[in-house]
Amino acid sequence: MGGFLIYFLIIMIVPLWAQFKVKNTYKKYSKVATVDGMPGAEVARKILDSNGLYEVQVKETPGVLSDHYNPMSKTVHLSSDNYHRASVAGAAVAAHEVGHAIQDQQGYAALRFRHALVPVANISSNLAWIFIIIGLISTAFSSMLLIGILLMAAGVLFQLVTLPVEFNASSRAMDQMVSLGLISNREERDARKVLNAAAMTYVAAAAVAVLELLRLILIFVNRDE
Repeated sequence: MGGFLIYFLIIMIVPLWAQFKVKNTYKKYSKVATVDGMPGAEVARKILDSNGLYEVQVKETPGVLSDHYNPMSKTVHLSSDNYHRASVAGAAVAAHEVGHAIQDQQGYAALRFRHALVPVANISSNLAWIFIIIGLISTAFSSMLLIGILLMAAGVLFQLVTLPVEFNASSRAMDQMVSLGLISNREERDARKVLNAAAMTYVAAAAVAVLELLRLILIFVNRDE
């Protein structure tokens, strides 16, 4: 019972802590204006153009922290605050999304692998728990549990591959902002805090997914003993 409680607390607290961390860090540095007064949309455009990505568009998208890069349409989408506001957080997020565009341009292997996994991960995430629940109902359905575990493993693989993709995009973002002089030395430290906090959400999600997968594997193995 004690072990289950610890497990439950981990899968609940870790993601909540990561979300709390990124929201508070983003909120803090979205109020800190950059010295050059350049909004996120302009930061993104500067980095894109300096890397010859003139065809990649920068568009405003609704929501908070809804920023993303769409490789299909070759578009960097920035949430309204980051698009219009000249803040350290906005510059960091904009540069991070452009980092994905640069990965796409250069054929970054991890990004390609993640794109290839998207349809597999979408299907597996929708079906995995159906098989798992059936398999947990009775030992007579152990094969169903195994199928569910394999499907879940595909989703976990997607989350693990996401980690180097996100960390690499953040590294590219910092390099671009510094080399192009888009942030000052003080802003560099603050921008790194924003990017690190955002990365923790991916780390937390991957850790919880791996933990859940291991728990189910142990159930399956012990059932057959």
